[in-house]
Amino acid sequence: MAPRGSRDGRPVRRTRPDRARVRERGGGVSARATAGYGRPLAAAPSVREPLHAPVARLVRGGVVEGVHYGSVVVLAADGTVELQIGDIEAAFYPRSALKPLQAVALLRAGLPLRGELLALTAASHSGEERHLAGTRRLLELAGLTEDHLGNIADLPYDPVVREDWIRAGRPPSRLAQNCSGKHAAMLWTARLNGWSLDDYLDPEHPLQRAVAETVETLTGQRVARVTVDGCGAPLFSVSLHGLARAAARIVTAPPGTPEAHVADAMREHAEMVSGSGRDVAALMRAVPGLLAKDGFEGVQMAALPDGRAVAVKIADGSDRARVPVAAAALARVGVDPAALAEFSGAPLLGGGVVVGGVRAVPALDPLTDRVVGVAG
Repeated sequence: MAPRGSRDGRPVRRTRPDRARVRERGGGVSARATAGYGRPLAAAPSVREPLHAPVARLVRGGVVEGVHYGSVVVLAADGTVELQIGDIEAAFYPRSALKPLQAVALLRAGLPLRGELLALTAASHSGEERHLAGTRRLLELAGLTEDHLGNIADLPYDPVVREDWIRAGRPPSRLAQNCSGKHAAMLWTARLNGWSLDDYLDPEHPLQRAVAETVETLTGQRVARVTVDGCGAPLFSVSLHGLARAAARIVTAPPGTPEAHVADAMREHAEMVSGSGRDVAALMRAVPGLLAKDGFEGVQMAALPDGRAVAVKIADGSDRARVPVAAAALARVGVDPAALAEFSGAPLLGGGVVVGGVRAVPALDPLTDRVVGVAG
């Protein structure tokens, strides 16, 4: 039987979410979203220019050469804010750090996935062969093909894999694009529910409304705005505080729930979530029980099994600052600093000799003042 949105089983041209429809969702997505985790949803975060603050310094020879601004929130196990820097309540786009929440939504909608294929659903993958094979498998299980994918065609994310790809004369591919696993899983979920396939990326599609509802219940707040992510999927704006809250709720959910399945899959298959040599996979391997996900433009969220959680946004989108700031935030919630040593920041070289590096601000890393030789 041909899927809805197809003609004789052949994919038809998909319609992209209309960028003119980027809008506020002040009223939320449904009446059911007004309650979750024992309390009503908070109002949508304010759409304003975030009041970021210094979160990291580039230090060369004991002198501050540059400053990265951003925002950081650290949650205690009981959900209270243990530390905040910058603006944790302004609306922002988590980018791919939202993928674990999207994966939870797909499971709630009936997607029958566990293990590495579920991890791939929440992945920003490197485009390695295992990632491509996994996406093909998802499409095969759904009775679909690569032509049904609505994400953009791209080269693999990993620089080495990308170079090999180009040397082999291979063109950009939807499978190679880092969000292909998510899109394949979205299509399968839509098909399982009898929803149309050709417009599965429309924000008003039942699938995307279900995703928005899950984003709201996990973050505990209404979505502020909806736009289009780089891959073509709807992207929901929440607060940094809300993102950290969602991470905590995912890792503390009871066994057997969609949240627990997503957390287990991501932790057990960390390289499927990202790729070989990626900092997100290394971080989850280094810290037992840690769930972590990054996003473009300097976003990082991470949570421990007892609910301690952190969320980071670097204002200039720098990965150079994202990793050491996130590591310092995790140290603040009690993670052994020795386990985080490799994430403290890449060294800054001068003439082939280490002369400095990027360090989190003293509020996160008290050792910074000793390295810099300044207060503040």
